[in-house]
Amino acid sequence: MKRQVRNLLSQLIQKSDSKISEMKQKIAFAMIMGIITTGIISFTLISLNIGFVTNFLVIWLKSWSMAYFLVIPVILLVGPRVQKLVETIFKEAVAQEFDT
Repeated sequence: MKRQVRNLLSQLIQKSDSKISEMKQKIAFAMIMGIITTGIISFTLISLNIGFVTNFLVIWLKSWSMAYFLVIPVILLVGPRVQKLVETIFKEAVAQEFDT
């Protein structure tokens, strides 16, 4: 009986560890994607809109930091929903291929 309880507890701990690891991975992905996408987009838009003025770097870094802190929660909240939508679209497309 004690052995079964230990095994059950061990399994629960492993599951919770994998969920924590999965969440850390999602957060790391969001942060890295946020840095890359907001950096490229903010640089491009600011250089097109105002050009390379004397204080370009200051303006760009300010805009980049604001965009970055905005996009992280968006990636974390919207990302899973978009992923489910894409999975649904592809499941339907595969099902239609086999139906015809």
